[in-house]
Amino acid sequence: MPPQPGRLASILRPWGLIWLSICLHWEVLVQAVRRDGLAALGRPQQIRDAAAAKLLTGGFIAYEDITIVPSLVQAARGIVLELGPGPGNQIHRYDTSLVKRVYGVEPNPYFKDDIDAKLDKHGLRDRYKLIICGVEDSDVLRQEGITEGSLDAVLCIQVLCAVKDPKNVMKEVWRLLKPGGKFIFWEHGWSRNRLTTVAQACSNPAWSTFVGCHLTRNVLADVLNSGEWENPHEIEEPDEPFSLLPRIQGVLVKKKA
Repeated sequence: MPPQPGRLASILRPWGLIWLSICLHWEVLVQAVRRDGLAALGRPQQIRDAAAAKLLTGGFIAYEDITIVPSLVQAARGIVLELGPGPGNQIHRYDTSLVKRVYGVEPNPYFKDDIDAKLDKHGLRDRYKLIICGVEDSDVLRQEGITEGSLDAVLCIQVLCAVKDPKNVMKEVWRLLKPGGKFIFWEHGWSRNRLTTVAQACSNPAWSTFVGCHLTRNVLADVLNSGEWENPHEIEEPDEPFSLLPRIQGVLVKKKA
């Protein structure tokens, strides 16, 4: 693991990403206005989605390589649902000898080209299907055969911070997993350090507006309250008292009846 920065560096670090995202939003907006005229101003969600696609195709893979993420992804096996794959940063990390089928559930259509390119490169084209929707869109998932108790694993890497309603998303995840199925996750949420929570609250308006996720969610509670798990005591919370993005991580197993 990389050395932990001090408090001031930890507070300032997210603002670099905020500024980068502001620049990308402006770039996308200018391109859209040049292409479509003032009508582009009436499509703010498209601007946000396109800017997010540019932001998340940067150095995230290299950063995740020095975290627990690669080993977490390799715990996925059988029929897997990947929540919010974004540009497909996890595709190369799957153990292809263990994965039967992967469904990438992603509401942002601007990531499709990046995912397609990585599927071709890493030989998962015949086993990975991108579905442009949210996990709450049960009718769409049902058409793909994703129903209650149908999944061996759900992979969730930095997603619950960004969805509209993490409580409902987690309840749906628990419903779709088979008894004994795995919820594999690496997320961030509220800090347990009081001074850090103040910094999170101050930074969250700009962070959530431009980066697109939230610094102030109780993700741990949302995960634990979604249903019964066999091993909640195995959730890991690395000691990161100054970080505005403190992690929780682990592999939870859905309790068998």
